[in-house]
Order: sequence, then C-alpha cells, then structure tokens
Amino acid sequence: MSTETSASVAGIAADGIEIRAITEAELGAWGSAVSVGFMRAGLPEGLEKRRLRLVPGRTLGAFEGERCVGTFRSFPNQLTLPGGALLPVSAITAVTVTQTHRRRGLLSRMMRQDLAAARERGEAAAILIAAEYNIYGRFGFGPSTRMHGWEIDLNRARGLRADLAGSAGGRLDLIGMPELRGVGPALHERWRRGQPGAIARDEAFWKTYTGAVSAPGFDWKEPFAVAHRDAGGTLTGLAIYAIEDRWDGSYPDCKLVVKDFLALDRPTAVSLWRYLFSVDWVRSVTVENIGPDDPLPLLLGDPRAAVPHKENNDFTWLRLLDLATAFGARSYAGAGRVVLEVADPDGYAAGRWALEADADGVGRAVVTTDEADLELGVGALGSLYLGAESASRLAAAGLVTERRPGAAFALDRLVGTPLKAWNPDSF
Repeated sequence: MSTETSASVAGIAADGIEIRAITEAELGAWGSAVSVGFMRAGLPEGLEKRRLRLVPGRTLGAFEGERCVGTFRSFPNQLTLPGGALLPVSAITAVTVTQTHRRRGLLSRMMRQDLAAARERGEAAAILIAAEYNIYGRFGFGPSTRMHGWEIDLNRARGLRADLAGSAGGRLDLIGMPELRGVGPALHERWRRGQPGAIARDEAFWKTYTGAVSAPGFDWKEPFAVAHRDAGGTLTGLAIYAIEDRWDGSYPDCKLVVKDFLALDRPTAVSLWRYLFSVDWVRSVTVENIGPDDPLPLLLGDPRAAVPHKENNDFTWLRLLDLATAFGARSYAGAGRVVLEVADPDGYAAGRWALEADADGVGRAVVTTDEADLELGVGALGSLYLGAESASRLAAAGLVTERRPGAAFALDRLVGTPLKAWNPDSF
C-alpha cells in the first residue's frame, strides 16, 4: 500500500491552490464550479439536490483564494457481487477541473486524497462513471460493467412469442410519482441483491428521479410508470417509460423509450414487456440500458427486429483498494487457483497474490511467493473482478500477460459468472 497519507496530498501546494473539504456554506459556489466544469454555465445552484449527498469530509474543492476551480465528491454505496454479497465502495462523482486550471495536477491531488481516505474507511473499492475513456486508467480504474440497449421495430418484432407465459393472476397499474417514490425503493433493493454489478439507490436518486427535487442542467419531464403485482398483491416489477409523440401524416409513429425496467422473475418480465409492446400509437421501442445478457431479443417473435442501441458502451469503472476483502467477499464458479502479479503504482493492490477458491465457490486472495501465472495491472484486475470481462480477451489485447500457458482461461473459469455484471444507474 502507498505510504502517501491523506494529509500529504491535501492542503496548499506550491501553486497556491488548496484542496479541502467544503463547508455547507460553500455548496453553492462548489455547485456552480461543477456546472462550469461540465460545460453548463449559468445554471441554478440546485442546493436541495446537492445537500442530499453532502457527506461530511467527502465533498472536495480546489480553491485558488476564494474561487473554486476544481470539484470532487464521493459517497458511500454498496456493490452487489457474484453470490449476492454487498461490498462497501466509494462512489465518486462530480469530478471537474475548470478549463483555465487544467494540467496542474488538481485531479490527481483530489483523487489520491479521496482514495487514501476510502481505504482508511474500509471501502474495498471505488467506482465511477467515466465521461472520457482515457482519464481514469492512470488512477487504477478499469471498466467493469457495460451499458447495453436495443432499438426494436414493433412491426417486424411481431410481439412476444406466443409460448411465453406471463404472471398468472397478476395485474398492471399505472402509478404516479408519489407512489413510485413510496414503492420503488423496496422493490429495487430486492432486485439489486440478485444483480451483480448493481448499486444501491439512495434518497437523492429517488427524489431526483421522480421530480421531487431538480438536478441543475437536466430538464425533468414526468415519465409513465407501470407497476406489476402478483396474484397476492406483492409488487414484483416496475417499468418506467416516456413516449416521443411522432406522426407520419395522419398515422401515429410514436416511440416508447424504456428508462428503467425491474422484474423479480421471468413471468413478471413477460407481462411488462407485453404491455410495453402494445401501448397505443407506439411503432418502435428504445430500451436505453438493460443487462448485456438480457434475453429480451429472444422473447420476440422475430429477434432480428432488435438492433443494438447506438450508445452501448463501457459504464461503471472500478478501482480495487483492498484485494483481500474484495476477493474474499464474492463467490466463484468452482475450485481453482491462479497466482497473479499485480502492478499498482499507488501500492494498494501491488504484489503477488494467489486467488483460490474451493468447490463450494468460497474464495480468497492471499499474498504469496509462488511463481506468478499471470501479470496484469490493477485496472485490468478491476475489469475482471465482477466477471463482466474475460482474462482471455484482455490477454489477446496485450492487457494481461500469461506466464503460464492457459492461465488466462484458468482465471476465466474461476471468476466467470453465468450472466455479465450490470449496473443500470449513473450517479
């Protein structure tokens, strides 16, 4: 682990710029700097939204005198792992440096200060959504989940397959935003515990999502929400969608855009998809983000009617901070052992580690002096951690080096998962 402490990367540097945690009184100036950093000048301060995630000591500003020229925030969250365990992680967001102060090391100072503090707090990893691909690899992050969507032509799709059974005795109801705020959190909590890669949705998420508070720079328009309850009245699914009102002359040509889709079982999913594909006036459906392995196209009468969404891309990035805790928390496909030589310039994960698991899928990572089977950087290891990427693919790209032939595939057999990890939520 790096010997550099939080204190040594905080404070005032030779250029006179101070990195420090902001006070609540500074939240407006800090928020304005966030907006400017994301190229959105002149926005409202959005103080109510920003206060919801103002965790003491974890909202950082880079100050030149009284002017905020850099921003950084983290907050505690939990990441669902293969096997269902919840790993404490630091969720990083609102990372900006004002255009006039780039290339001065401000991001590096804020990032290293926060990562050191996260490790001290016992957060085994940090996560973020990368606006640009080439920024965060140098801090040890690697892409660990992907977002995936579909564009579906309903005329070609011919609906769902006739042999698919929906929920027997279930019912669907349109609900308003107050009710969604009331029932959504508990359903999502049940759903995300079975979805590796998912994170918790906090109060800030639900209030923003349902329009109770406004997020600066985003024009919120109330969506439709359809709830599915089983025969016993238990909520088992939600679909949130918007309609793009389009007409071809006198003929409706509307697009339905699925914003969120949560189903606890396949019959619920079938019932919700049947509803979404039968809404009046709708001729096409865009599913913005769903699991990369979700079987949706195979549910259609003609799977060719679903074509990949243009925004399919990497999504959650992950930085491992405590290998022993992180790899001891997840489950494994079966028995195996692979020795990894991990490079980490900041020291958190550096060294030679034996990743081993028994036949029951219980595993651990321990320091070893045994000869290494694979060499890789901590960013590549972050990409492999949830099972959404393969060591064999990274080896083919020159991002993993085999010291023992076949070691990459051996690691894939150990950490691979039936379905790829997926996170539907930005933060």
